[in-house]
Amino acid sequence: QVQLVQSGGELVQAGGSLRLSCALSGGTFSLYAFGWHRQFPGKQRELVATISSGGSAYYADSVKDRFTISRDSTKSTVYLQMNGLKPDDTAVYYCYAIYIFTYWGQGTQVTVSA
Repeated sequence: QVQLVQSGGELVQAGGSLRLSCALSGGTFSLYAFGWHRQFPGKQRELVATISSGGSAYYADSVKDRFTISRDSTKSTVYLQMNGLKPDDTAVYYCYAIYIFTYWGQGTQVTVSA
């Protein structure tokens, strides 16, 4: 059974940094593409970044040059390094993995204070 477990969300001041982690279990890590979405209160989820099984990354314009997505096959973990955080980045962040089916992490709250 494929599971994604997230960690790393917390309260941080504007301009600060956070690293979110998303650990995969129950599946072959190298086969999966991964991504991060975020959900603002009362709104739909917004794509933040994706990384293919081969390591190619994509970023939403709103986070480009501030966020970095990466994958570590030795730890079966995907990371979202977030720098230069803004209050507008405050949201619940969800990771997902996709290979035939899509699996979601449990979500983690990121709060950026002004």
